[in-house]
Amino acid sequence: MTVKLYYTSPATSEWTTTITSAREDGDTYIVTLAETAFYPEGGGQPSDCGTIEGMRVLEVFEENEEVYHRLPSLPKTSTVHCQIDAARRLDHTQQHSGQHLLSAVCIELFDAHTVGFHMGTDVVTIDLNIPSLSEQALTAIENRANELIYANIPVETYYVTKEEAHTIPFRKFPDIEGNIRVVEIKGVDVSACCGTHVSRTGEIGIIKLLKTERHRGMTRLSFVCGKRALGDYRISHRILTTVSQQFGTNRDMLLDVLAKWEAEKKELQKQLQQCKEVMYDIEAEKAAQQAEKVIIRIYEQYTLKDLQAIANKIANRYHKTAVLATLLEHRIVIVKAPSLSLHVGQWLKQKLEAVNGKGGGSDRQAQATFSSLHDMHTFIRLLETEITKVIASD
Repeated sequence: MTVKLYYTSPATSEWTTTITSAREDGDTYIVTLAETAFYPEGGGQPSDCGTIEGMRVLEVFEENEEVYHRLPSLPKTSTVHCQIDAARRLDHTQQHSGQHLLSAVCIELFDAHTVGFHMGTDVVTIDLNIPSLSEQALTAIENRANELIYANIPVETYYVTKEEAHTIPFRKFPDIEGNIRVVEIKGVDVSACCGTHVSRTGEIGIIKLLKTERHRGMTRLSFVCGKRALGDYRISHRILTTVSQQFGTNRDMLLDVLAKWEAEKKELQKQLQQCKEVMYDIEAEKAAQQAEKVIIRIYEQYTLKDLQAIANKIANRYHKTAVLATLLEHRIVIVKAPSLSLHVGQWLKQKLEAVNGKGGGSDRQAQATFSSLHDMHTFIRLLETEITKVIASD
């Protein structure tokens, strides 16, 4: 059986050992080692990465308490030099120990029990069996968790039998056969866990809560620990500093400046819409001066949304059918006159079968999109003939 250095010597990141077994598995090889520091995925913690004899380890997994390593090819010698990604191991260790501490604090302060745990690449989450947590509650949890980190409390790991386990105050009693590995944060938390952990809480560094969200009637709490928290702060600080400089203020005043900017933006949007309404009126009146019952026009400067407003004014105010096209978006809109009995959505969809266009709509209004200006112009020429016939026969 492989000696699991990640338990017996957790600081080991580089070692020399021997291959004890090897077998071919498709295009890869699976080997076992006399000693391994490669942690296999388990207990919510991802596996370690690294190399064996310079070859990247593709996968690490455990079956029947044996640790297996998947390699792209078989090493030439049975004695091999191994190395794990120490930064990745430290990260996983900080996150996992931080989760134990945070879960214990949530119980201590709010009787909120962890029922789910996920260690992602960027963020760690726990699912708590309560519907919500207030901002005040989150601040209290974060403060308490970091107080326990600063206290630098010992973290011990040991094994107990199933019988001995009944005498231990586990946060959640384990459903495990055989010996049980215990991770105990002295005076704070006792959990059954197979993951890697710090030796004292100070090694977690810091816990930073990020957000909460509702998940299946419970609260999902996202957080980061240690170096991840430092990285998150660096990014946040860089963004905050850049935005503050762009608005010509310091970060303490940034929220006030943004609130003022938002209010000014809303006022400008209101004024812009008022100006657009005047513009729509002018364009509708200009277009409606044509003698025909159907107005067909192509615009370079307007969006489809603009044309919908103009077309509706032509139809409602001047009782004419409007067919308006935008060169900006290769799209057209049709709004029929109130007196026209044609279902324009169905009619437009039928006519589009003749060209490379997509669209449809309601009885009164429809629109179409084209992949090219050529297709749109071809369809407009078709409409000039077809819709005139329809209106004449209506």
